[in-house]
Amino acid sequence: MSAAQTVLIAGGSGFIGTELTRQLRAEGHTVLILVRRPARTPTERSWDPEARWIPSAVVEGVDAIVNLSGASISKLPWTLPYKREILQSRVLATSTLVDAIARTENPPSVFISGSAVGFYGDRPGETLTESSPLGTGFLAKVTDAWERAAAPAAARTRLVTARTGLVVGKGGGALKPLTLLAKLGLAGPVGSGEQIWPWISLYDEAAALRYLLTSDLSGPVNLVGPRPAPASEVVRTLAEDLHRPYWLPAPAWALKAALADAGRDLLLADQDVSAQKLLFNGFTFRDGTIEAALSQI
Repeated sequence: MSAAQTVLIAGGSGFIGTELTRQLRAEGHTVLILVRRPARTPTERSWDPEARWIPSAVVEGVDAIVNLSGASISKLPWTLPYKREILQSRVLATSTLVDAIARTENPPSVFISGSAVGFYGDRPGETLTESSPLGTGFLAKVTDAWERAAAPAAARTRLVTARTGLVVGKGGGALKPLTLLAKLGLAGPVGSGEQIWPWISLYDEAAALRYLLTSDLSGPVNLVGPRPAPASEVVRTLAEDLHRPYWLPAPAWALKAALADAGRDLLLADQDVSAQKLLFNGFTFRDGTIEAALSQI
């Protein structure tokens, strides 16, 4: 981004949102954070996505909106009530922002709405680009509904749906439970360990979102690193960086029995997802390998 902009972020206090806010403010941009309580600072704005409520004045005049709102998928287990929360939190937040964009006289120049590589489901042996069709599984259904909720915004602004992979960073994300296991000395092969995990460093995730704010890209964009890695490489590197052993296997049958859809969709899915759009459009990754990404933690 060049000229200073005003960016409204839903989910700005979360794992990705905090880093995005840091990077944007470091560049001199104004960041407004949506909060589900009365605003306490000049940079906070109140909303209630569960009630589909947001004042039109909150959206009027902002240059861009980034929607990262949604219940964490790294919180386990996925009980039936929590699965409903994962879906509804995303659809309601997105629909609330889309409705606000439709009402405003001066819509933002871009609406970046969150999505995930879960859209593709388990696809061993395939290279997955933004043109690949919808897969199967719980997360595929969630991301499809999420993107459909965002779709009407394209009538008034440039719409980007950011299909994010496994975000590697300190303090959160889908890697958090694996980090805990590694620290306890319990890291090892996850399932076969051969399934491809489409990771991206937290820094590059936020940097890619910043890039999308002023690029000419629209539609789905895969936010994954330039070289997806087998699960075994990710977990082994994590264990080595923590100076812990890599030895205790987690069989696929045990993960499915213990975690059900979360085991299948998060840990066992094979997804060789390509960052084709970002790379062809000129985006440069800081962390090109999983080793580089994990060394930052």
